[in-house]
Amino acid sequence: MPEHDPKEDVDGGADKPFLPPLDFSSIIAPFYTQALIKLGLIPDPVKGEPDVNLPLARRLVDLLDLLADRTKGRLEPEEEKFLDSVLSQLKMHYLEKSEAVKL
Repeated sequence: MPEHDPKEDVDGGADKPFLPPLDFSSIIAPFYTQALIKLGLIPDPVKGEPDVNLPLARRLVDLLDLLADRTKGRLEPEEEKFLDSVLSQLKMHYLEKSEAVKL
């Protein structure tokens, strides 16, 4: 049986569904997107409207923080920069939404 190359699945094609690439950003993106939804910054794709849930948004940020802590020193520079950027954005938006910081 020939070995399967997961990179072949990324482009999809007429008969295959699109699959995200196998890289670090594919781990971060679902948490980031869900946090944006729960912060009310983008509409929930199912409801078509904002679905604010600050405790869940905070939990998603905490999970990304945990991932950053556990992968410290083991990421490529661009992966670390991406994760740091995502965390900074989410933390700023969380503080704004929770009214912990008045701008």
